[in-house]
Amino acid sequence: MIKAEQLTKKYPGVVAIDSLTFEVDKGEIVGFLGPNGAGKSTTMRILSGFMPATSGFASVAGHDVFRESIEARRHLGYLPENVPLYGDMRVNEYLRYRGSLKGLCGGTLRKRVEAVKELCSIDEVENKLISTLSKGFRQRVGLAEALIHEPDLLILDEPTIGLDPNQIRQVRELIKSLGQRHTILLSTHILSEVEITCSRVIIINRGKIEVSDAPENLVGRIRTSATVRLEAKTGKDDPVEIIERVPGVKGVSASEEDGWQRCSIRVEANLDLREEIFGLAISRQWTIRELTQDKATLEDVFVELTHADN
Repeated sequence: MIKAEQLTKKYPGVVAIDSLTFEVDKGEIVGFLGPNGAGKSTTMRILSGFMPATSGFASVAGHDVFRESIEARRHLGYLPENVPLYGDMRVNEYLRYRGSLKGLCGGTLRKRVEAVKELCSIDEVENKLISTLSKGFRQRVGLAEALIHEPDLLILDEPTIGLDPNQIRQVRELIKSLGQRHTILLSTHILSEVEITCSRVIIINRGKIEVSDAPENLVGRIRTSATVRLEAKTGKDDPVEIIERVPGVKGVSASEEDGWQRCSIRVEANLDLREEIFGLAISRQWTIRELTQDKATLEDVFVELTHADN
């Protein structure tokens, strides 16, 4: 559905993206991640036909986005980070206008307007001026506009930015449902949403692709330390001094509350030392209330791959 080869965008003194090569297959939901300034929005604008590349090749649904821009755009819907809406138009009026620009007319246009209003849950504001809508409703109107011509591909740049937790959850569920019928390229800073929603992740940093894989595979490859959390009554023992002797432990910090020692134990990557720590606690006659190991997350992967910029 998307194919990019050696895609490059240069500005005077700055290389925004540098020889990006990747593909997104039909039916995939792909997270496109990176720190601010990494080149995500630049790439999405090029793929959407809003900006030319300096060099390289990109196609959408087999159409060259530079030489066959109109044909390529017929297959995609684009929701930019800052949705450009006409505030002096009512929602119905805006959707009809945008649908007509995309080649819809008559009964087909009316049906699509009604369909996207229902899909994006904006029926209740259909006759309101867009300038009076909340941020959440404006995002939904923008998404409805992107969907109105039934594109094969959706490119969504920070679709949940500025939304409250309830609105974020609603948009997440909507994106998951859209993934059953559309290919989606999704950029967001909410990495927990990517883990839940996306089948594959592309992480870009300093204009180059660092990695492309399924979220669970990336988490499994992470090299950073894991953390074990222990809450126990240790009597007169100093848990920090004793636990640090366990092979594979990189460091221990502890705090006490009501006689309970709360220990955060950093261990070597890919090690699970809970059995060793449990055995140690039993031998020292400690009373254990909690012994858990934090799981690595996509956020840990992101930080490891991009930490040099932070």
